[in-house]
Amino acid sequence: IRMARLTQACPINPRQRGFIRAAGCSENLKLLQLVVKHAKKKHREFGIVFVDIAKASDTICHQHIIMGLIQRGVIPPLYFSLVKCMKTLLCAQT
Repeated sequence: IRMARLTQACPINPRQRGFIRAAGCSENLKLLQLVVKHAKKKHREFGIVFVDIAKASDTICHQHIIMGLIQRGVIPPLYFSLVKCMKTLLCAQT
Protein backbone atom coordinates (compact mmCIF):
# COMPACT_ATOMS: atom_id res chain seq x y z
CA ILE A 1 0.00 0.00 0.00
CA ARG A 2 2.79 2.41 0.94
CA MET A 3 4.69 1.68 -2.26
CA ALA A 4 1.57 2.40 -4.32
CA ARG A 5 1.10 5.72 -2.51
CA LEU A 6 4.76 6.62 -2.97
CA THR A 7 4.70 5.73 -6.67
CA GLN A 8 1.59 7.84 -7.21
CA ALA A 9 2.83 10.82 -5.16
CA CYS A 10 6.42 10.79 -6.44
CA PRO A 11 6.52 9.39 -9.99
CA ILE A 12 9.94 8.18 -11.16
CA ASN A 13 11.36 9.30 -14.49
CA PRO A 14 11.59 6.30 -16.86
CA ARG A 15 15.29 7.15 -17.37
CA GLN A 16 15.98 6.75 -13.66
CA ARG A 17 18.63 4.08 -13.08
CA GLY A 18 19.13 4.15 -9.32
CA PHE A 19 16.77 3.18 -6.51
CA ILE A 20 14.41 1.21 -8.75
CA ARG A 21 13.35 -2.43 -8.84
CA ALA A 22 15.33 -3.83 -11.75
CA ALA A 23 17.95 -6.41 -12.60
CA GLY A 24 20.51 -4.18 -10.91
CA CYS A 25 23.98 -3.24 -12.06
CA SER A 26 24.07 -5.87 -14.79
CA GLU A 27 21.20 -4.18 -16.65
CA ASN A 28 22.92 -0.79 -16.45
CA LEU A 29 26.26 -2.23 -17.58
CA LYS A 30 24.61 -3.99 -20.52
CA LEU A 31 22.91 -0.74 -21.54
CA LEU A 32 26.25 1.10 -21.33
CA GLN A 33 27.92 -1.63 -23.38
CA LEU A 34 25.26 -1.29 -26.10
CA VAL A 35 25.68 2.50 -26.23
CA VAL A 36 29.47 2.18 -26.58
CA LYS A 37 29.19 -0.49 -29.29
CA HIS A 38 26.62 1.56 -31.22
CA ALA A 39 28.80 4.69 -31.09
CA LYS A 40 31.86 2.75 -32.27
CA LYS A 41 29.91 1.06 -35.06
CA LYS A 42 28.62 4.43 -36.30
CA HIS A 43 32.04 6.08 -35.77
CA ARG A 44 30.51 8.69 -33.50
CA GLU A 45 32.07 10.49 -30.59
CA PHE A 46 30.42 10.08 -27.24
CA GLY A 47 31.01 11.03 -23.65
CA ILE A 48 30.21 9.24 -20.45
CA VAL A 49 29.69 10.79 -17.05
CA PHE A 50 29.58 8.72 -13.88
CA VAL A 51 28.02 10.36 -10.86
CA ASP A 52 28.61 8.66 -7.53
CA ILE A 53 26.01 9.86 -5.07
CA ALA A 54 27.56 8.39 -1.95
CA LYS A 55 25.41 9.02 1.09
CA ALA A 56 23.01 11.14 -0.97
CA SER A 57 20.29 10.91 1.64
CA ASP A 58 22.72 12.17 4.30
CA THR A 59 23.10 15.49 2.48
CA ILE A 60 19.38 16.23 2.62
CA CYS A 61 17.72 17.01 5.90
CA HIS A 62 15.57 13.98 6.70
CA GLN A 63 12.92 16.30 8.14
CA HIS A 64 12.42 17.84 4.65
CA ILE A 65 11.99 14.39 3.10
CA ILE A 66 9.47 13.33 5.74
CA MET A 67 7.48 16.58 5.48
CA GLY A 68 7.33 16.22 1.68
CA LEU A 69 6.04 12.65 2.01
CA ILE A 70 3.44 13.77 4.56
CA GLN A 71 2.29 16.64 2.29
CA ARG A 72 1.89 14.21 -0.62
CA GLY A 73 -0.11 11.81 1.54
CA VAL A 74 2.45 9.01 1.45
CA ILE A 75 3.04 8.95 5.20
CA PRO A 76 0.22 9.77 7.60
CA PRO A 77 1.33 12.41 10.16
CA LEU A 78 0.38 10.09 13.03
CA TYR A 79 2.65 7.35 11.66
CA PHE A 80 5.57 9.78 11.49
CA SER A 81 4.92 10.96 15.05
CA LEU A 82 4.92 7.37 16.28
CA VAL A 83 8.21 6.54 14.55
CA LYS A 84 9.80 9.76 15.85
CA CYS A 85 8.68 8.94 19.40
CA MET A 86 10.05 5.38 19.15
CA LYS A 87 13.38 6.68 17.83
CA THR A 88 13.62 9.14 20.73
CA LEU A 89 12.95 6.36 23.24
CA LEU A 90 15.51 4.03 21.64
CA CYS A 91 18.18 6.74 21.54
CA ALA A 92 17.55 7.57 25.21
CA GLN A 93 18.23 3.94 26.18
CA THR A 94 21.70 3.85 24.62
